Amino acid sequence: MSCSLPFTAIDTSLFPANYASGRQRWLAELSNTMRCYSYPCAGSSPQGDALFTDTVWIGPETATKVVILIGGTHGVEGFAGSAIETDILRLLAGGQLVIPTDTALLMIHALTPWGYAWLRRCDADGVDLNRNVVDFSGPLPENSGYEILKPTLLLNDTQQRQRVFTEFAQTHGREALEKAISGGQYTDPAGPFYGGQAPAHGRLVIDDLLSKYFLQQRDLAVIDIHTGLGSFGYGEIICDHQPDSPAIKVARQWYGDSVTLPWLGTSSSVPKLGLLDYAWHAIMNERSCYITLEFGTYRTDQLFEVLLRDHQLWAQPGNALARQEHSQLMRQHFFPQDKAWQEMVLFRARQVINQALWGIST
Repeated sequence: MSCSLPFTAIDTSLFPANYASGRQRWLAELSNTMRCYSYPCAGSSPQGDALFTDTVWIGPETATKVVILIGGTHGVEGFAGSAIETDILRLLAGGQLVIPTDTALLMIHALTPWGYAWLRRCDADGVDLNRNVVDFSGPLPENSGYEILKPTLLLNDTQQRQRVFTEFAQTHGREALEKAISGGQYTDPAGPFYGGQAPAHGRLVIDDLLSKYFLQQRDLAVIDIHTGLGSFGYGEIICDHQPDSPAIKVARQWYGDSVTLPWLGTSSSVPKLGLLDYAWHAIMNERSCYITLEFGTYRTDQLFEVLLRDHQLWAQPGNALARQEHSQLMRQHFFPQDKAWQEMVLFRARQVINQALWGIST
């Protein structure tokens, strides 16, 4: 396979208007020869429609190498996941992108469909899937910084909250502040970045796919698509493997020097608890790696404010209109209505996915 990037025209109309239209278009791009599974999710969309995580296996069932694309781990971030996966399906159908010999592509669409449909990062129980991969049979991780900030997080007074954040950062450092807020917590279901008390829908889907396709027996290149953190429009390759692991060497071989490492402080992200990555790390061999492809939008302070307001509104009863109005701010933060941003997302995704296909096959 050639490693040249497919330069077919970028079509920003692939970004859907909502979860339902994104799913409909994604399904329409599949062929009858592809192996598909759909996983129903509890709850329904605001319009009362059923919700699903959809998956498709493209390539030989006996492939020893698999590239996995995950969209919608954080629900509202699923707009980019839908567009990217649909773009790749079209490139494959048109012959502009070719899957190498002995390689398959596994796509996962809308891993947290409730959040996608309702324009939230979490599921219907307030669980952040990307903090949910912990051992629920034992004591859950603690986040002492969150407990300190908890009384402040959902205050109506934004200026007071910002003063507390500034004081915390001055005392403990900016990274400690970000870990306290976004690192993951297991005590406050109404609060942000809540990891839950049991495996969430998306984690159960991943567990089933790992077993169904015997993925622990194959070489894996996992690309988990996210939005909302980092420089506007840039797709940062974040690798949460431990710095001394074989996976870091693999990631740099495939993706080059643009790989960033939260554990070494080189990323826009900080180390976190319960990441989805860890479910894959546990079954990966030394020829595999997991990356988060994070497309930046607006400032981190703005990210925290829009999320905190979202949780504040959902913690209060009887304010459906206010929730609906704020959901549009959530949508804008994680899916900017900016054509240049959308073009950058699709171009960079093609580049990284092509790197993964080329890297894992050589």
